Amino acid sequence: MSEFKQLYSPMLQSAKWYSVQSWALEQTSHGAWLLESESLSRRLAQYCQHFTVAVLAQTIISNDNLSVMERQRVGDSDCLEREVILYGDQQPWVFARTLIPMTTLSGKEQDLVDLGNSPLGYRVFNDKNSRRDALEVANLGTQQQPRWARRSRLWINDKPMLVAELFLSQSPVYAKEKGC
Repeated sequence: MSEFKQLYSPMLQSAKWYSVQSWALEQTSHGAWLLESESLSRRLAQYCQHFTVAVLAQTIISNDNLSVMERQRVGDSDCLEREVILYGDQQPWVFARTLIPMTTLSGKEQDLVDLGNSPLGYRVFNDKNSRRDALEVANLGTQQQPRWARRSRLWINDKPMLVAELFLSQSPVYAKEKGC
């Protein structure tokens, strides 16, 4: 098992998620990242010379293995679970876990199984029938040293998927807070 997966997957799965209205994010530098409604991958790519994705795991998981909240967001279907690291200039910036219901993987969306090292956001937000909702935020660090995460439901042609993203310490989300 990847060191990233072993460390970050449990963090995301045990996160205490809050609605974005619970936080005063609009006035913060990290808020713009957490509230991003379009492709996070496209935004990250603007902050580096080389943006890459590394797939850590991609497996089918039973709906029984999802949390109650995850089932509420994606329904009763088993899911394709995809875990990746997003890199900017070879630095790990984001650990992401996506749950794609098997019912979503039909029609044009069958190609989501074959993304490989292509960013999910590039595929989803290329479709005019895509949107993001149910955005939630968590701080998995401390108030002094936050480690921000967000979770949201993406829709493509009215088919859902759930994406959770953990912003790692070298991510540009923290750049201004570090005095850069």
